[in-house]
Parts: sequence; C-alpha cells; structure tokens
Amino acid sequence: MTPTLGLASPLAAVKGVGPAGARLLSAAGLDTVLDLLLNLPYRYEDRSNPRTIGSLGEPGEVVTVGGRLLHLRERRARARRLRLVEAVVDDGTGAIQVVWFNQPYLAGTLSAGGRVWLHGALRPARSGLGLQLVGPEWEVEDEDADPIHLGRIVPMYRRVGSWSGRRVRSLVARTLGSLGEVDDPLRPWLPAALGLPPLGEALASLHFPPAPADASALDAALDALAHRTTAAHRRLAFEELLALGVVLERERATRRSRRALACTVDDAVRERARAVLPFHLTAAQKRVLAEIVADLRGEVPMARLLQGDVGSGKTIVATLAARVVLESGAQVALLAPTELLVQQHLATLARLLAPTAYRPAVLSGSLPGREKTDVRGALEAGAARLVVGTHALLQDATAFAHLGLVVIDEQHRFGVAQRQALLAKGHAPHLLVMTATPIPRSLALTVYGDLDVSVLDELPPGRSPIRTVLRDDSARPRLAEFLRREVDDGARVYWVFPLIEESQKVSRRAVETHARAVKAELAGVGVAVVHGRTPAAEREAVMAAFAGGSIRVLCATTVIEVGVDVPEASVMVIENAETFGLAQLHQLRGRVGRGTRPSWCVLLVGEGCSAEARTRLEYFASTTDGFRIAEEDFRTRGPGELTGARQWGRPEFRVASLVIHRRELEAAREVAAAAAAGGTLASLESALSGRDLLGKSVPVG
Repeated sequence: MTPTLGLASPLAAVKGVGPAGARLLSAAGLDTVLDLLLNLPYRYEDRSNPRTIGSLGEPGEVVTVGGRLLHLRERRARARRLRLVEAVVDDGTGAIQVVWFNQPYLAGTLSAGGRVWLHGALRPARSGLGLQLVGPEWEVEDEDADPIHLGRIVPMYRRVGSWSGRRVRSLVARTLGSLGEVDDPLRPWLPAALGLPPLGEALASLHFPPAPADASALDAALDALAHRTTAAHRRLAFEELLALGVVLERERATRRSRRALACTVDDAVRERARAVLPFHLTAAQKRVLAEIVADLRGEVPMARLLQGDVGSGKTIVATLAARVVLESGAQVALLAPTELLVQQHLATLARLLAPTAYRPAVLSGSLPGREKTDVRGALEAGAARLVVGTHALLQDATAFAHLGLVVIDEQHRFGVAQRQALLAKGHAPHLLVMTATPIPRSLALTVYGDLDVSVLDELPPGRSPIRTVLRDDSARPRLAEFLRREVDDGARVYWVFPLIEESQKVSRRAVETHARAVKAELAGVGVAVVHGRTPAAEREAVMAAFAGGSIRVLCATTVIEVGVDVPEASVMVIENAETFGLAQLHQLRGRVGRGTRPSWCVLLVGEGCSAEARTRLEYFASTTDGFRIAEEDFRTRGPGELTGARQWGRPEFRVASLVIHRRELEAAREVAAAAAAGGTLASLESALSGRDLLGKSVPVG
C-alpha cells in the first residue's frame, strides 16, 4: 500500500471511511489521523498461541483455534426469533461447533471450505455432547496478510457510535498502512536516558504490538502493555508531561514579569513580628519563614506552597508573613474553604495580633447582608487591612484598595480559577498557599508546579504521640468502657462516620442514628452531633460546648476534618475506616494529640472489610509520617483525594499517569525548565504545537 496520509489528514481520506463514516467518527471527537491513533486500545488480548482442537479442555476457557470451515449455514431459531449462522471447524486433530447470533452477513462473508482463525470462550454444546464456540472473533486466513484480529497480541477498542471495536481495529490497521513518514519535531527534546522511540514507531506499536522475539518474554510484554510502561506508552506520556511543563514555565515567566510590593523588613519590623509570638519557633518554622520573607522583600510576586503536616505550625508562619505585609502598608486576605475554618483562623489571628493595631475582619456567606456591605466598603476604602473569608472573598462585589498578600488555606479544596480570581483583585499580590495534606513530589510538580515549595517537617515540642489501632465490631463493649474512663478523666472524643449516601439528607439521618447508638453505649455522657447541614450558629454552639467540656463526645461526618482545635481531644474513633483514603484518615487523626494527654485513634472496620483494605489500614496505623502516608495513598488511590484533582484547571492526560510515569514527569520538568532558562522555550512550544497532547480541559471553579 502506497503511503498517502499524514497525522493531520482527515479521516475521510482513509479508504473505506466515506462521508457517513467520517461524520460518525467526528461525533466521537475523531477528525484526523492523529485523533484516531491517539484513541488507544483500552486493553490487549493474547491471541498469539493457537490451540489444537483436539487439546481443548473445560467450558469457560478462552482459546484461539484455526482450521477449515465446514457445513456453513444460516437458519432461524423459532423460539427466540434469532438468526443463526452455524458451522463446524476442523483442524485435523478434531472438530468443534461454532455459532454466531444475529450476524447473518457472515454466511456471505465466510466461505465453506476456507480456513479461518477463531477466538472465544468454550461453552457446552446445546446438544449436550462436546463443546462449541459461541460468537467468537474471526479472521479469514490469508498467507499474504499480517493478521490483525487473531494470531498475535490483539488491541481491543471501545465501540465508536455504531462501529464495533473490531471495525475500529480494521480502520486503525488501514490507517497505519497508508501512513507516510511521521514528522517528529520533538525528537531533539527527548532525553536519551529515557530510551524513547520515534513518534511513528510508538504509535504503530501501541496499536499492533510486535510479538517478543523470545516467547518467554510474552507475559512481561503483556504486563507492560496493561500497565502502560512500554517504551511507546512512555513516549506519549513524556510528550503530555512536557506540554504541561511548558505551561507551568510560561505561568512562572508571566508572574516574574510583574512587579509586586517589595516589603520592608528591617530590625523594627522584625522586633514587632517577634512580639506576636506566643512561643519559640521550631527550626523548620524559622527556615520556612526566612524563605517567605526573602520572597516578600523582592519585587517578583511570591508564589509559594507551604506544606506542613497536621499541627506543624503553618498558621503562625502565615501570621508572621501577614504582619510583614501589613507593616508595609498593604492588605492581606486569607481564603479558607469552610466557615468553621474561617472562625478558627479569625480567633487565632485576633489572639496573635491583639498587641498590634491590626484587627481581622471576616467575610463569609452566613454574614448578614448589611455587615457584608460594611466589610466590603472597608476593604475597598483600605480601612480594613486584614480579612479572613470563604468564597465570599471571590465575588465581584469584593474589592481591595491595595491587596498585597493572598493566603489560601487547604488549597486542594479550591480550583486554580478561584485562586486566580482572588489574585486578580490586587496588582500582582504575593501568594502563599497552605496545605496540611502532604503531597508526593511528583504530584506537587504537576498540580503546584508553578509554585515554589516550602516544607514544615518538624512538629512543635510538647505534642502528644498518637497511638493508632484497628478494631472489629466485637471490640465495641471494650471500646465503650475505655471511652467512659477517658471522658471521666476530662478527655474529649471525636466519633466520625462516613458519608454513606450521596444525599446529604440520608447522610444526616445515618449520623444521627449512629449518634443515638453512641448515646446508649455511653449513657450519662454528653454527646452531640454535627454534620454538613448543621446551621452555622448551632455548629459553633456545639463546638464551644465540646471545647468547654459540657459535651464530651462529638459525633460527626468529616466536617471536622479541618479547622477544629481542641487540645483536650485525645481520642478519635472512625467508623468504617476502610471507606476512607489514607490522606483523609491522616487529616482526621490530626484533630487529636494537640494537648499533653496521651492520644488514640481507633479505626473501626466493618464486616465487609477486604484483606487489601485491612493491609492499607495496618500501614496507616504503623506510621504518623504524613509524607509516607501520602506516598502510599498516591500509589494505591491516585491523585484525586490528595489534590481535588478535578479542580486543577489544566487539561487531562490521555496516556500519562502521575503514579506510573514519575520518571518521565521529572525528566519533562527538567527539559521545560532548561528551555526556559536557556531561552529556547518558544522553540519547544513550536515543536509541541499542532498536537492536542493534553486532551480536553477540566472545568474549574
């Protein structure tokens, strides 16, 4: 076949597609040859080792056989109004019955006496004697053609409109057969150490993988295909990750082109900042604060991610950064995801800044309309210098006189668009993003790749160790006795329940039902309930009673995951712990151990807990190192829970996996950074142009 197609060729130019086929493919987003070749198989089947019919064994086995097609006929089945095509295939060692349902065209396509390959599952014959193949994949044997449906590792495609996976496979084969030499402008940018193939070779082998020269390597080849670790998969993954790296470098360059407030940090400012400290900083806090202050003194807007495990002291660092900006005459806005967390930050800032002239204002959805108007007026006039708020800060009605610093807490709860919306309310304000969810390096490079990273890897002295244990339902009586002793000694207890249903109403009923059982087990102990639909005023009253001690046991959903600081809380009980991710469990566990009492986290596992889930929980119980836990959660569950992955505001990947392709990610970021530093980023962008490497954009907001 003479090569006639390029990657940009329309699919209508492929033999056999036609106008109607082109419209059908276009409706599925497949317009060009490249679109089709990036529509990769969803799995692969090994059909490379045919069996002799005489050796076939038990029903249910999936086999490939070849032989001569005998007694081919079409008939109607009266009972179910089916049209059947029946045949017998004989390979010299035996014969087997074959039947296809509602595919009458096969009677005219296949020829009695011809040789065919068949692949399918063995079933008991309807006669009760022997076996038969029902609806197998088929291919006419042609010694001059390379088989695409059988006799090899076969790619499996999802249906496209009315086109079956088999028909898509045939289209891909025809397309590759007509494809000319593939232009590969990215070839000079491929790191030699990765051993990546040329683009044309990669595309061909992804669709029709060559059989390994050594038959003993077949299992390894199939495993690599299934896990997307072949050189061809890694080539496409690298391209996607490189494109993202270029986007991030462009974001950095845009930020560096702007001029921010260069804060003054002299001895007088340092002395006033030290005056708000209730305790000595840890070495990690001092190191991170030095990094932040160095950024604030420069004219390039700071864009820094502050990672710190639960209880590592991020808030005090953010407060000191805010004090530096306030002393330079600018405003500071702190954005938090929930009203509960806003109130927590408000109380902390008010306490720490009490000796100063700065009083934090609050702006949240629950604020009465008149108060919102007053706060917004004060911010726009510059009279309010420091504000803590929820999404109300992002609304168009909120304006600032001179916004110098934006602090975003629990960044994974927000989208990139929301971050940009708040930054746009000032002229190149500094940005400090905080998260208590430790993030693996490969994930940080991708989701927060445009930010510099600071890590608080040290807990303040005096924090109590937390012992974590797994318990089954049979341990409930002993758990109740233990909890009663703890609360009699002045402790507080969190008892967390999963969101059992999508419906908040059903979840609320479920939590309240559980709470009644807890009250029965702990008769005479003050027990209360909070969940996502608890009114703000009621929730605040319950939390105040819990902190004060009139309520000793708080039954809740994960609404208490962040923002609750009760030093007397020393026990965390988590129902159906197997339904939570490790990162979320770590967040919940961080609600205790904040005082001097020995603290416990009890993981109650349900009867249906799998061995795999129990192993995960045992790993969680073995360590309190948030970064180790994050790596394990990332490995087993992927990035979603750690990042709010649907809110990145950047396109999805077709091939790349942040779990599988870490080496390619590191290399891609290095190539993009080197291009930016060397002034060749525009050339790299040009090499990437014309390729929809990242698929569809993810909605943000």
